Amino acid sequence: MPLPGDLIWFAAALAAAGGVAGILAGLFGIGGGAILVPVFYQLFGLLQVDDAVRMHLSVGTSLAIIVPTSIRSFLSHRKRGAVDHELLRSWILAVPLGVLSASLIAASISSGGLRAIFALISILVGIRMLLNRENWRLGVQVPGNPVRAVVGWLIGLLSGLMGIGGGVLNNTFMTLYNRPVHQAVATSAGVGVLIAIPGLFGYIWAGWGVAALPLFSTGYVNWLVVALIIPITLVVAPLGVSMAHALNKRQLEIGFGLFLLLVAARFLYSLV
Repeated sequence: MPLPGDLIWFAAALAAAGGVAGILAGLFGIGGGAILVPVFYQLFGLLQVDDAVRMHLSVGTSLAIIVPTSIRSFLSHRKRGAVDHELLRSWILAVPLGVLSASLIAASISSGGLRAIFALISILVGIRMLLNRENWRLGVQVPGNPVRAVVGWLIGLLSGLMGIGGGVLNNTFMTLYNRPVHQAVATSAGVGVLIAIPGLFGYIWAGWGVAALPLFSTGYVNWLVVALIIPITLVVAPLGVSMAHALNKRQLEIGFGLFLLLVAARFLYSLV
């Protein structure tokens, strides 16, 4: 059993992670899952949750938390008139289908496999964050279907496997096609809504009836952790929105990229 001091330390880590996740939700248009999943993985390990379900529970719980966080962030950005509603409408089926595909994979993949996927995508996204240049372009206009639909499906798939809101992936896509970064960030908050809601139900389904889940879990979602984190993220998300419209984010991109590489290294080490 974990010691009381360990539980206090991890409760503080949860609170800090919730605060950072809320700020990131507004700042980058992401749900903060890249922060939350590694913290949850450590927490569930401390609580002696079975390794077979530990990563799945971390991802599913992260997606549950992203639901209100992304909605709050999206509504805040929409008030500023920065959201590309046309792009969101075009992805209303493609992104959720990608997330549901991820849920099907999660239902059959091992914990190690899920960690490997998280690490690989974190490496790619981390490198992208470190090397990002605003003048990189693939075109001057966001492509239409079928390319747009495939991209939406991939964003939903990869985000669902990682337990993230898809903001970094959508930001990359939109800015590579000449969209302003503030519009990309604002629209990503809406993409997070399209990811988190089907992801929540998908991971509940994927883990339904699975043995070794801790108390207060429905499938791969632990509601006790959700209840502890959501109030913090909701309070601080608007702060991230204000920062997104006021700051040069390059240094934060570098810091976030380095964090992702460290997380990837941690998960790869756990596979050895």
